[in-house]
Amino acid sequence: MVRGVELDRAGPQSPLQLLGIEGLRRQTNVGQYDPPVRFLRSAQRDNLKMSGCGSFVSFLAAARVGTSCGSRGRFAKLGTKTARLLSDRSVASLNVSVETGNFEHRVAVSLRNGHLTVIVPAYNERESIADTVRSLQAQTRLPERIVVVDDCSTDGTGDVARGLNVNVIRPSSNTGSKAGAQNVALESVDTEFTMAIDADTTLAPDAIEKLLEAFDDSRVAAACGFVIPRFVNTLWERARYVEYLLAFTWYKPIQDYYRKPLISSGCFSMYRTSVLKELDGWQTRTLAEDMDLTWSLHERGYEVRFVPEAVCYPIEPHNLAFMSRQLKRWSHGFLQNVNLHWRGVLDVPYLRVFVMVATWDALIASLAYVVLIPLLVVLLRMPVLLLAYFIDFPLVMIPVLMKARERKETFKAITSVPCFMVLRLVNSFFILEAFFTEFVLKRSFSTYLKGH
Repeated sequence: MVRGVELDRAGPQSPLQLLGIEGLRRQTNVGQYDPPVRFLRSAQRDNLKMSGCGSFVSFLAAARVGTSCGSRGRFAKLGTKTARLLSDRSVASLNVSVETGNFEHRVAVSLRNGHLTVIVPAYNERESIADTVRSLQAQTRLPERIVVVDDCSTDGTGDVARGLNVNVIRPSSNTGSKAGAQNVALESVDTEFTMAIDADTTLAPDAIEKLLEAFDDSRVAAACGFVIPRFVNTLWERARYVEYLLAFTWYKPIQDYYRKPLISSGCFSMYRTSVLKELDGWQTRTLAEDMDLTWSLHERGYEVRFVPEAVCYPIEPHNLAFMSRQLKRWSHGFLQNVNLHWRGVLDVPYLRVFVMVATWDALIASLAYVVLIPLLVVLLRMPVLLLAYFIDFPLVMIPVLMKARERKETFKAITSVPCFMVLRLVNSFFILEAFFTEFVLKRSFSTYLKGH
């Protein structure tokens, strides 16, 4: 029995209607692969009409944000502020030093909403960890503890974190993945809520306060926020910028309206600690631990929410090499989760629809982009068929421009759209490679590659 409010199965008849709805926020051993047609048949039972943009890269971005846990050098030099050093094994309660300006308000909010521990997994994040920690220490709602897991870094990441007066844990050996690092810290967490944030991600000042509001509903076990790239300069950063505007303005609100977000984003999510431990934390059986956890929560009847007012700013891949690592991990991770969870997903209304749409779009759209369109152009000698790459251009532009206008970034969005088209094509190669490797060759890819 799924916990939560029973929704009208007829639901909104078009995703365009959802864009006008106000207050949406209120509201490796794996099994056998099952063809997408099973999801399609189940979707028909849900009476949910979907019109896709034909872009798996965007649909999946609404889900697969933030498993990179990495960074690059675009930061100012660290300040000279010093603080007491904590032992590597120290997990004592954190007493954060803050300015006195609105300290009284912060304490009051903190006591009202239950205690929170923030876990920051970090491997060779010296250049970004300070910004991440300081953004946590500047929140309108302060966490009771900040725990940085220095996963055997070789660049002094742990020393930087200690200098910022936070707890630092260093395992005896590298855990091999972000999930493993987060689980090291989870063992010592005894607060009501646990938040995970990447070591290259900063938060809007009220992000934690906004995200906690989702947990006023006792049925909610996880919540995630809106994601915007911190830097938007290179072709790949611009592509990801448009991708996120599309994903978090179009797909994610639709998923949240039906209370079935496809994923609670790994770069910035909050959980009820008791439920997180009930599921043994983050699993390492796939390369997409955040998707694995989210689908497990849905299968057990818990609710997951998307809170667009809670904004985070991760560093995205700035060149093709880093983007390729991230896309490979995301593509394999998604298909591994489909392989692992398809039986359980079939029993979850609406979630099965979103998984079906993402799977179908990933395979069919990718085949069209990489094989069908070029083949037709050559065989029929009709270059005009290349326009098929832009057939969904209006549907992409509507939500992107709506959000960009709200953020006063219209020009940036318009000039970045061509970059997004390039990213879609590149992503198609990676999803087809992942499908061939995972289901044809039956060789599951399990090496966790940093995406920055």
